[in-house]
Amino acid sequence: MTEERKYWLAWSQLSGIGPILLQRLQQHFGNLETAWKASPGELRKVEGFGFQTLEKVVQQRNRLNPEELLTKHQQTNPNFWTPADAEYPQLLREIPSPPPLLYYRGEVDLQENSGQKPLVGIVGTRQPTEYGIKWTRQISTALAKNGFTVVSGMAEGIDTESHSAAMKAGGRTIAVVGTGVDVIYPHKNRDLYKQILTSGIVISEYPAKTAPNRTHFPRRNRIIAGLSRAVLVMEAPIKSGALITATYANEFCRDVYALPGRVDDQPSQGCLKLISQGAGLINQELSELLIMLGAIPQIDVEIPIVKSTPVPDLSPELQQVIDTLAIDALSFDFIIQKTGMNAALVSSSLLQLELMGLVSQLPGMRYQKLKENW
Repeated sequence: MTEERKYWLAWSQLSGIGPILLQRLQQHFGNLETAWKASPGELRKVEGFGFQTLEKVVQQRNRLNPEELLTKHQQTNPNFWTPADAEYPQLLREIPSPPPLLYYRGEVDLQENSGQKPLVGIVGTRQPTEYGIKWTRQISTALAKNGFTVVSGMAEGIDTESHSAAMKAGGRTIAVVGTGVDVIYPHKNRDLYKQILTSGIVISEYPAKTAPNRTHFPRRNRIIAGLSRAVLVMEAPIKSGALITATYANEFCRDVYALPGRVDDQPSQGCLKLISQGAGLINQELSELLIMLGAIPQIDVEIPIVKSTPVPDLSPELQQVIDTLAIDALSFDFIIQKTGMNAALVSSSLLQLELMGLVSQLPGMRYQKLKENW
């Protein structure tokens, strides 16, 4: 895997190559090393490689040495993941445009990356009312105390309140920023930034020393949505960036919840719009929200697994599919990618496993394993 990561880095440095085209390259050639060594004619077969893009890519590729590039890059960016790394966040692998490079700083929790510990995004306006602040603090605290990690963008307002409340409750938090992970923005959040480094991590798809840029923040919102099991929008005007995050969450088959407010309050207009479009309603019964998010009581002792029924013998195809699945739901496309099987065989296998009571299908063509006694 270490060998492959240098090609993720090399491809990401070429102008005209974005996350979506990188995904197509990886899927077409099987790995990015093969893609890097492919002829122009072979590259031309990949959707998105028009003549101009192809010409630019070939010229740039001939001037780069992936090995030297990785060595030099690591000098200023010692900590980053690529999709070739086992530590790369599992849920981000499922989205159509996973960041080819994900830089991080702070205390890594691999249970978060693997999807074993649930992440919930909280976003909203930079100018919240007391109502929005109160509910953000209450919900962030409840999530932290029930084993969730709170994900937000370290902006002023709702983001700041969600990070702070989660840490005060003894929980972890993840800040997804639109700068380099070594750049504090806004600067007034320098103390919050230092706290997050001890109670979570700061992550970004931008390398060290990258300054704030207005085009970066909408892009980072897709990472917040991609990392999270669900996204909660606390207060958001109609043109709020929080609605961009909610849109990404819907595209990625994540659940979206919104805090209702008065119809004549501007900070609530975006939330009311989301609710009218089908977003879940956040109400004063926080226990209901926690159950919907899949909260599990936090117990300090290990609970033995009781095998009430014997595990059936499965065919190789069914076994391969069930081994790929986890308690957290995975998308149909991701299962195909992980198993290497064709779509028809995966679909048939999933149906059989569902009829056997071993697999459950969720909305958005997502599947999860129902039993862990394997």
